[in-house]
Formats: sequence, structure tokens, C-alpha cells
Amino acid sequence: MQVVTTRRTLRRRPSSQRRRRWMLFFVSIFVGLSLGLIYGWVINPVQYVDTTPDKLRADFKTDYVLMVAEGYSRHRDLDWARRYLALLGDQPDRVVEEALNQAVMVLGYGSEDLHLMRTLLQDLRRSETP
Repeated sequence: MQVVTTRRTLRRRPSSQRRRRWMLFFVSIFVGLSLGLIYGWVINPVQYVDTTPDKLRADFKTDYVLMVAEGYSRHRDLDWARRYLALLGDQPDRVVEEALNQAVMVLGYGSEDLHLMRTLLQDLRRSETP
């Protein structure tokens, strides 16, 4: 009788140890994620102060210029476009030209997008020359 009982306890022991290991694993994962989220969201969250579009990467600046060009194509308000492009630099036509070069050479924008940006660039240059 004792041998049968010992075998049963031996068979049960590994499964209970496995359960404990899995429970410990999942509890550890849960505690680690919870502490990480609490630290990142409550204790020390990221704070962006005075960020402007000129801090964007080149591809995002190009997207920004494209959005301004799309807005300009709808409203045809060059002053509005200049205000938004001024957030990227002092010379709006230069900003659009750089974005257009980036769109053609690196990002491979579609012809419709390039047309919008070229139109904006041409209108900016026309308004500057008397």
C-alpha cells in the first residue's frame, strides 16, 4: 500500500510544481507590466514641452508639407499655407522644395501628391516675385 501511495504522490508532485511555476511566471509578468505602466504613466510620464513641427524627422516633415499642400489645394489661401509652413522654417518655398525632393527621391510619393506640392511651390514663388 505504501508503494502505491508514494507513486501517486510522486505523480502529483511534478504537476503541482508545474502549476506553481506557471503561476509564478504569470504573476511575475503581471507585476512587471503593472510596475512598468505605473512608472511610465504615473510616476515619470514623458512630457513634451514647446515642440514644433520643425523637430520632426524628414519623412514626417514631408508628410506635413503634403498636408499643407492638400489644404491649400482646397482653399487656395496662400497666407494660410505660409503660416503653417513657417512652423518648419523661415522660407516656405525652400521648405516645400526640400520636402518635394525628399518625396521624389526617398519616399516615392504618388504623382497626385507631387502635383499638389509642385503647385504649392509654384504659387509660393510667384507671389514672392513682383
